[in-house]
Parts: sequence; C-alpha cells; structure tokens
Amino acid sequence: MTSAITSTAGGTSTATGSTTSTTTTAGSPTPDPAVTREVHEPERVVVIGGDSGIGRAVAVALAAPGRHVAVTYNSDEEGGRATGDEVEAAGATAHVRHLDLTTPTDASTAVDELADAMGGIDALVLCSGAGASQLLVDLPFEQWREVLTIDLDGFFCALQAAARRMIAAGRGGRVVAITSVHEHAPRVGAGAYCAAKGGIGLLVRTAAIELAEHGITVNAVAPGEIATPMTGQTDDAPVQDAHRPGIPVARPGDAREIAAVVELLCSAKGAYVNGASWVVDGGMLQMGPMAGSHMTSDDWRRP
Repeated sequence: MTSAITSTAGGTSTATGSTTSTTTTAGSPTPDPAVTREVHEPERVVVIGGDSGIGRAVAVALAAPGRHVAVTYNSDEEGGRATGDEVEAAGATAHVRHLDLTTPTDASTAVDELADAMGGIDALVLCSGAGASQLLVDLPFEQWREVLTIDLDGFFCALQAAARRMIAAGRGGRVVAITSVHEHAPRVGAGAYCAAKGGIGLLVRTAAIELAEHGITVNAVAPGEIATPMTGQTDDAPVQDAHRPGIPVARPGDAREIAAVVELLCSAKGAYVNGASWVVDGGMLQMGPMAGSHMTSDDWRRP
C-alpha cells in the first residue's frame, strides 16, 4: 500500500597497490573503517522529483521486493501517485510526499520525514530542477535566484540531511544528483541553469571526498536530451522515431537509459565510483568542434 506523508577509498596503498591498515600510536594495526565497511544494496531510497521523466524511471528502476522507495512531487500529485503505483507493482513499498524546493530547507524536512517512515535512508537521488530561457542581460535577478534556489540550494539541503542520517546509521550510502550536459558545457539563454548544474557538479565532488570515510559515495549523472516532459516530449515517446542530426547516435535518450546508470551507481557494484560525473548524452558533447564547419546560421546566438 502506498503510504502518504503529508507535510572507498581511504586506505594506504603499498608499492604493489594492495591496501594496508592504518596504525595506532601503540603500533597495533587498526582497520580503516572506510576500507573494511560492508557494502549494502540500497533498501531505502529517496527520489526527489519522482513524478515524471527521469525521476519516475529512477524510482521504478530502484524498486524491488522488500525495498522502500520514497518519491516527492511538486505540482503533479497525480504523477507522484502514479509513480508510487509503479513502485509497488515492482514489489516495493512506496512513500509519496509533496516537496516545493522554492523553500530549499523543506528538502531537509522531507528527507528526515521520509527516512523516519522507511526506517532509515540508504540512497538519495535528486532529479528535480528548474531553468530559465533568457539571455543574461535580460534575466531578472529574482528569476536567477529562483533557479539557483531550487537546483543548487535544494540539492545541498537534501544532501546534508541524507548524509547526516547515513553517517549516524553507520551503513554507508549512495547519493546521486541528476545534473545535465550543461554541468559541463554552456547553453545560450540558460545561464542560471548552467551555473546551478555546474555548482552541483563541484558540490558532488566536494561531498565525495568528505563523505567517503563514512562509506558514502556521491556522484552525478549528466544527461543530454532525454524524451521527457521537460524537453517537450512524453515519457513514452518512441525515441527511435525522432531524428537528431546533432547527436552522434541520432536520437534523444530514453529516461530508462539514465535510470540504468543511476541503478548501477546506487548498487554494491558501483561502490568504487565516487566523485564522478557520468555523461549520458549519445555523444552530444563530442560534437563541439563540428559546429565550426557544419553550422550555417547564427540562430544559436538566441534562446
């Protein structure tokens, strides 16, 4: 039944690459907890922004019998409930909660309440976000701040709350932020979005080295064009029918292709991936140099 909530690295390497133990002042070897910690599969997962698109695909991919998967939604309660139904169809227990990241500290409250409902938290995946389509010279400061508040501040608050819970539990954990290719490359008319995603990318890398000693890995997944409502398409759009000459694989991606990468990063098999940003874009970012010889107009200069 869907429940509703209303409101490793760290050791010392020898010359041959083997891991040794740290040593106490008395000379007795003490295992480094970050090295010896048992790696668990995620049993309790929070997906921020799970009402559609990539978030829904991630929630369903991480659902399995015996697991708890919590999803948040902002304006699309119906979508959030539908995701919860799919999670339960996969055999997991679903928890669905409203969350509006325009007040980013609400993310801390949401993570805490969902963790209480599930009996803890093993993985956090942030999929929500906002953007603006205006040139920097035309972008109102209030809109700039709104994008940074939702995208960057919201992730910080959710990450901090989840990390505190994971550290206290002593089981390690996984954090994955869905960013964008614009974590790595600019886009005209998306200055606030690019700044937020780039900021998340560096926050991921900082958190990765700070939290590794607790057995917590932090990574980003940077999608290119994915067939979701955010890109003006539907979650079930037949991506093979959409031709994209500017992408080497010549099509947009499917949200489930992003979810597959997140699933790996949240699993025991992904335990040695930390502080990375995995670009999943069909080769889009490799096309930059082609613009000089193949673009025939200045249309790109405007959003």
